[in-house]
Amino acid sequence: MPELSVVVPAFRERDNIPALLRALDQALEGLDWETIIVVDDAFDGSEDLVRERAQQDRRVRCIHRIGRRGLASACIEGMLASSAPYLAVIDADLQHDETLVPKLLEAAKRDSADIVVASRYMEGGSTGALAAERVRASRAASALSRVICRGLTDPMSGFFVVRRGFLERVVRRLYGRGFKILLDLVAAARGQVRIVELPYRMRSRERGESKLGARVIAEFFMLLLYHLTGRLLPARFFLFAAVGVTGVGVQLAALSLLFTVSGNFLFSQSVATWAAMTSNFFLNNAFTYGDQRLRGARIWRGLLSFYAACGIGAFINIAIAEWLFFKSLPYWAAGLAGALVAALWNFFTTASFTWGGSSAAKR
Repeated sequence: MPELSVVVPAFRERDNIPALLRALDQALEGLDWETIIVVDDAFDGSEDLVRERAQQDRRVRCIHRIGRRGLASACIEGMLASSAPYLAVIDADLQHDETLVPKLLEAAKRDSADIVVASRYMEGGSTGALAAERVRASRAASALSRVICRGLTDPMSGFFVVRRGFLERVVRRLYGRGFKILLDLVAAARGQVRIVELPYRMRSRERGESKLGARVIAEFFMLLLYHLTGRLLPARFFLFAAVGVTGVGVQLAALSLLFTVSGNFLFSQSVATWAAMTSNFFLNNAFTYGDQRLRGARIWRGLLSFYAACGIGAFINIAIAEWLFFKSLPYWAAGLAGALVAALWNFFTTASFTWGGSSAAKR
C-alpha cells in the first residue's frame, strides 16, 4: 500500500499527461506513491496512453469513465479507488507545481492537518501569468465562498493533500459535482477541519484548453446553494429552478410577439408555453444535466418525456393554486405555492424519466 496517491482528473489533456508523469516521477523520488489518472471520455486516446504507461510502471493507474464528466466527481472516484492514507489532487494541465507535493505531504503529517492547500493568494504565492479577468473572477469566487468556507486564502485551489480519515468522514455529505472539490470538502466538514496552507506560484498553460465556461460558473453557484440550504434539496434543483425563470421570460416574449401578430390569445399562449418548455429542456440538458447530457436520438425521446412531465406539472400548478385560493389564501400566495409544488414535480419527474435515474434527483 503506497503512502500517497496522487489523483489527477483529466479531460482532453492527452498532450500534458506524459510530461506530468515524468515530472511526478522526479518530484516524488524517495516517496512511496502512486498516481491515479481519472480520464473522462473525450475520444482523444488519453486512456490508451495512461494504460501503456501503466504497463511499464506499476505506480500508474487509470480509471476510464464513460458517460460521466466533471472534475469533482472524478477526484472523488479516484480518491475512493485508493487505499493510501494520504491523497493529493493535482490538475493535469501542468499549471500546478508538482515539486510542492512532498512539502504538502510533510505538512499534513507534521501538523496533523486534515487538508493542506497550495494557495496562490497567501504571501509567497502568485497567479503567475493568468489573465487579469481570470484572476478577478477567481478572487470574486473566493470572496463568495467565504459564506460557507472561512479561514482559507484560496478556496478555489485545485491543488492539495487530504488525509484519508477526513475524506471518509465527509464524503457522504459532498455535493460531488462541478469543479471545486476543495470547497466542497471544506464546506461538508461543517467547521470541523484542520487546514494548513502553503504558497505556490501558478504556471501558465502551454497545451490543451481551459474548462472555464458557463457550466462551471453555474455549478459553482449550485455548490454554494447546496451547502447554504443544509442539503435539504438536491443541488440540481436550484439550477433547474433558475432555468425555469428564464422560461418565464421566453414565454412572455413569445406571447407578446405572437399576440401582436395574430390577435388570438389562446393560440399565442399555447405556442408560447410550448416555446418555454422547449427552451427549458435544452437549457437543462446543457447545464443542469450537463454531466449526463442527452445526445442523438435520446434528445427527442427526452424532449417528449419533458413535455409530458411539465404538462402534468401545469395542471398540478393550476389545481393547487385554485384550491388554496378557494381556502381563502391570498391570490399571490396561492399562485406561488402552486408554482413551487409544480416545480418540484417537474424536477423529480424529469430527473427520473427524462435524464434517467433517481440518482440524478438526489444530487
